[in-house]
Amino acid sequence: MARPPYNRARRVFWVVDNASIHRGRRCVDRFRRQWPTSRVVHTPIHASRLNQLEVYFSIVQRKVLTPNDFPDLDRLQQRLLDFQPYYEQIARPFKWKFTRRDLANILQHLPANEVRLGHAA
Repeated sequence: MARPPYNRARRVFWVVDNASIHRGRRCVDRFRRQWPTSRVVHTPIHASRLNQLEVYFSIVQRKVLTPNDFPDLDRLQQRLLDFQPYYEQIARPFKWKFTRRDLANILQHLPANEVRLGHAA
């Protein structure tokens, strides 16, 4: 927040999940005190599908770690290391249903929603 372009922006949106370290009104207030131009937006509860790292770990869980039948940690490590180049070859984009129009609608109503979004728990 101390560097351009954030330090000159009218608003900076922080999209966070509902983990306990940044949940609810206290988080919104803490951000606002430290960075007055910040706007905290919480993802919906149980929306881990929006976090790309969690999406990838879910894929690894289903395609690499299940079943958990590794004879030792070396085999587990090798399977994990082998998966990345393989997945880079077969991966296809996800078909997201959230559109630019959906985002524009949210942003259009932001001033009325800022307080409500800040209360997400």
